[in-house]
Formats: sequence, C-alpha cells, structure tokens
Amino acid sequence: MIQRTVQRQRSFHVKPSSLESLEATLMQLPQADRVHLAERLLASLDEEDETLAEWVAEAERRADAHDRGDLSAISLEDAMTQ
Repeated sequence: MIQRTVQRQRSFHVKPSSLESLEATLMQLPQADRVHLAERLLASLDEEDETLAEWVAEAERRADAHDRGDLSAISLEDAMTQ
C-alpha cells in the first residue's frame, strides 16, 4: 500500500506536454486506478451528451414558442446592452 502511494505521487509530479506523454504516465498507474479513471472519463462523456441534449431541447422549445408568437425576440445589440 505504501509503495503504491509513492508511485502515485511520483506519477502526478510529471508535467505532460502532450496527450501521448499524459497517456504514458497514466498507463503506469495500477490497473484498478486506470479502471476508475476510465469509468470517470466515460461518465463525463455521458454527462456532456446529456447536457448538450438538454440545451438542444431548450433551444427547440424556445424556437417553437417564438414561431407560435408566445415568445418575442430582441436584437443582439439590445441583448448585449442589457
């Protein structure tokens, strides 16, 4: 356990200058840590997809409301001054 902690501390002191060097550094982590990292990265992609889908749905809702006349619009210039 102590050796594992020391290895982690050493790997985090490396300042990668590119994606390849970051990957090489992360590949030195124990398998359990790489699995945890992979799960976190995949979850973050799902969150981004969900957030994007919510923004698209909101934009469509607002466009539909505008088309029906339920929502008015203002110019970009007016919006920027507010």
